[in-house]
Amino acid sequence: MRTEDVLAAVQTGLWYWDTASRTVTFDAEGARLMGLPPTRVELTESGVRARFHAVDWVEVQGIISLAAAEGTLAEARLRVVDEAGRVLRTVRSRTRPYGVGPASRLVGTIEEVPAPQPGTSAARSTVTGDWRRNREAFLLDAGRALAEARSTSEVLRVAATLSMPGFEPSGLAVFVGEAGRVKLIGQHGYAPGDMDAFMDQPMGAGAPAAEVIRTGRAVYLPSPEDYRRRFPEIYPLVERFGRRSWAFLPMINAGRTIGAWMAGFSVPVSFTPDERSVLATVARMLAQALGRASVHESERELTVGLQRTMMPTVQPDIPGMTVAARYVPTGGGLEVGGDWYDMIPLPGGASEDGASTGGRLALVIGDVQGHDVRAAGLMGQLRIALRAYASEGHHADAVLSRASRFLAGINGADEDTAADPRFATCLYIEVYPSSGLLVIARAGHPDPAIRLSDGTLLVRPTAGGLPLGIVPDTDYPTTRIVLEPGETMLVCTDGLIETGGHDLETGWMRLRQIIEDHGTGRDGAEDLEQLADDLVQAVHGPPSHYTTGPLIDRREDDIALLLLRRDVPEGAGAVPRPPRRTVMSIAQAEPERIAEARHQVRELLYDWPDEEQRDSAVLMVSELITNVLVHTDGDALLIAEMTGAPGTRCLRVSVADASDELPHRRHPGEMASSGRGLVLLELLAGAWGVDPQGAGKSIWFELYEAAAAAEARFEAVT
Repeated sequence: MRTEDVLAAVQTGLWYWDTASRTVTFDAEGARLMGLPPTRVELTESGVRARFHAVDWVEVQGIISLAAAEGTLAEARLRVVDEAGRVLRTVRSRTRPYGVGPASRLVGTIEEVPAPQPGTSAARSTVTGDWRRNREAFLLDAGRALAEARSTSEVLRVAATLSMPGFEPSGLAVFVGEAGRVKLIGQHGYAPGDMDAFMDQPMGAGAPAAEVIRTGRAVYLPSPEDYRRRFPEIYPLVERFGRRSWAFLPMINAGRTIGAWMAGFSVPVSFTPDERSVLATVARMLAQALGRASVHESERELTVGLQRTMMPTVQPDIPGMTVAARYVPTGGGLEVGGDWYDMIPLPGGASEDGASTGGRLALVIGDVQGHDVRAAGLMGQLRIALRAYASEGHHADAVLSRASRFLAGINGADEDTAADPRFATCLYIEVYPSSGLLVIARAGHPDPAIRLSDGTLLVRPTAGGLPLGIVPDTDYPTTRIVLEPGETMLVCTDGLIETGGHDLETGWMRLRQIIEDHGTGRDGAEDLEQLADDLVQAVHGPPSHYTTGPLIDRREDDIALLLLRRDVPEGAGAVPRPPRRTVMSIAQAEPERIAEARHQVRELLYDWPDEEQRDSAVLMVSELITNVLVHTDGDALLIAEMTGAPGTRCLRVSVADASDELPHRRHPGEMASSGRGLVLLELLAGAWGVDPQGAGKSIWFELYEAAAAAEARFEAVT
């Protein structure tokens, strides 16, 4: 009797699938079960697909592909439908690859699944909807969790917490192949030391993980007998764990087997096609997650190395001073950009006023245009050049001039750089620790800010030139500031200021609030480090959990930050409240700096309660400086300082010039454009005067906070 006759007698059909020609041949019984006339028939794949329910067709495609890859039997249930889409019957299909080599032919059987009677076990066994829904939900959650894992340890932690639908492993292990060895990199469900024998094995060892990595094919061991028969050398080492079934799946990423995933079960598992499909899908997701984690960790290691190379450690033992620094790269990529800071010991000698410069140093902060690898490379070159020029003993202006010429030369070195020239902003500060003198040269960079000993933050306008690299030969005038005991200088790149939609003005206002809320403190080092953390965290959020240092999670731009504090001498006792003070020099050729002077006075009076007095002070300063520039041939020197305790403070402003001609009262007409300076002083100032000096004169005025308060009380009473 023929085999086909026997199968027909038990209502089982045969089918033959040629995946090369994309045709499927059914025998007579198979054709009948497919709802066709009971005769041998050959259909195209699309014709077969039309005879099955669409959901089941998609399901069986995955099961057959998995079986073809593993060389195992594929079993599935499918609903046969007619031309109108009505379900005729449910059939069970068993399929196996045919022949050797690449699986291009499949042979299988189909038989009808009897309709179950309500309440019987058969009825319950055919309810596969819940299994499929649970499996899909599990795979979706597992994929999401593994996609969010950023390191190998996180991937392994997620893998250890996977709870599979219907069959949950009691032991998990992940192996990788490295240099001809099989290494265990993670495990779950085993006591410490249990897996020591599997930590490092030869690739040729008779172990299931090694075989999976060598061949790229899964190994399923449904029973201890199967394990003992296939791997007799290894089984004695795993017998004591009491597992009943094991699955070893290849982890394939980008077409390469990178390792093996083991799932061990304390109960017998038959590894049905559905179960194998779930396990294989998890293994693929694990491989992709480990591949992403490896790339991320390599980038992270490179980033940390570059940061350590480019960002020096600040010198902690500056006599009488304390320094704190932070570098915060922008998010994405290698997290290395064009911002940098540096601290350079300078050679000895004498300063411009003849004082000894022993122990002096330079603080440098800058920002190369862009946030890419080229910006980082240019930053490294520019930092080395600046360090070399400073170490040669050049003054601040000469250092920046040479650096600008250096960067301009790089920009024009070849066609690529000439097509995309980059500039850089920079702030170069010579520091004299013994006197607190700061000599500042600025190349298009934000001005420094000074936190006074009472916590007030004042932005100090400084002379400056173009950013480095725009014009090769550029002059960079210098500004001299003295840092008093208890005061702190803040210099930073614009990433700290202009973040979160802020411009330069509102950004400084935000930093002022942070600094004044921080307080002053007397412990220089601890206070300064905490202030640096507060500035970064308040602007951008808490430090990232996967980095060292104050790196952040919500980053819009690179940040470099330097804080320099002049410490209060030991044994000095309580430091008297110093005046809040600003000094500016306005040259004849710089009338545009009158606006800076007005801004400085308004900043000085930011917490002065009487708004009219603030406006009056700004108006009088503008008038006095303008008079100097219009009626004399010299520069104007503005000195504004506030003294006293809140509520009784006094603002004294003086504008000095080199002219010996004393001002005199005028009587301007209604249409006159000048001559009202002294009239304004008499009307608006609490007191004013003119002080002759050895060379020139100084015109001054004062405003009193108490007088404004008394006037306000009087007006309220009347």
